[in-house]
Amino acid sequence: MGASLLVWACARHDVRSRDLLTGAALEFPKVIHPDGNEFTQERWELGKRLFFDPVLSIDSSLSCGTCHKPALAFSDSVAFSPGVHGRPGTRNAPSLANVAFHPYFLREGGVPTLEMQVLVPIQEHNEFAHNIVDIAAQLQHREDLVRLSQAAYGRGPDAFTITRSLGVFERSLISDRSAFDRYLQGDRRAMTAAQQRGMSLFFSDRSACTTCHSGPNFTSYRFEHNAQDTTGGDVGRMRVTNDSADRFLFKVPSLRNVALTSPYMHDGRYKNLEEVVAHYSAGGQRNGYQKEGKIKPLALSRAQQTDLVEFLSALSDTAFVNDPRWK
Repeated sequence: MGASLLVWACARHDVRSRDLLTGAALEFPKVIHPDGNEFTQERWELGKRLFFDPVLSIDSSLSCGTCHKPALAFSDSVAFSPGVHGRPGTRNAPSLANVAFHPYFLREGGVPTLEMQVLVPIQEHNEFAHNIVDIAAQLQHREDLVRLSQAAYGRGPDAFTITRSLGVFERSLISDRSAFDRYLQGDRRAMTAAQQRGMSLFFSDRSACTTCHSGPNFTSYRFEHNAQDTTGGDVGRMRVTNDSADRFLFKVPSLRNVALTSPYMHDGRYKNLEEVVAHYSAGGQRNGYQKEGKIKPLALSRAQQTDLVEFLSALSDTAFVNDPRWK
């Protein structure tokens, strides 16, 4: 979504150095709204109302907010969020923080816009199992939403206003006020000594974390193999391309608020960050699909692994998760 405006100073090779980032200004690109779906307060309000309204599910038991909870940076606390009628989920619910900057959506990157992405959980059998046309018909009987839709788009609730307003709301979920952000802005007390050591290690050549987790949103948005021993029946990007070279490749997730979004990986296999860091410190688990050279053993000491976990916790944005706008 355009070049990052984050200017990183050169990292020193010595992972013990705390003077890692100097003069860095952390800024996200400007949020770009599609033509015809520019931000207005009425559109945002309609999108928010629909995001937390269970009418989007076939039995009115689940809303977007059921699986994307504000207190968890708009993610969930279970490996797989159950769908309607208790149907098992198939992937771990990712955080929606900063989705405004994603160039494509879903873990295999098969959907190009937020407006189109909205339709995926609505129609998925194991999620909402509903139909956008039927939802629009239901909303015609909700006088409050009819009025809001008219004010937002000059028309009553339909597939256009539902998907567009949800896109407007989700583009407002900007998280950029973590302890790490405050540290870069000059508050050297915002991060603990352990977090600063972890930051130095994170940005060092030794860990090479920024090979995948770079830029203001801590993701390259590329498709990578996460060096797991198995991924079950989920073939990742191959679902879109039908190319065996893309088997088990998934979009690199953002690390923003990562301490709040356990469990981890697309299948939620790791319960905490300690397990994730240990996985990468060991060089992952070979299964024949990982490209050689991408993930190598780091042999980090227990103290270094702890420092990395501490740094990742510094990416939590309490102002974002407690923002009264989500109430």
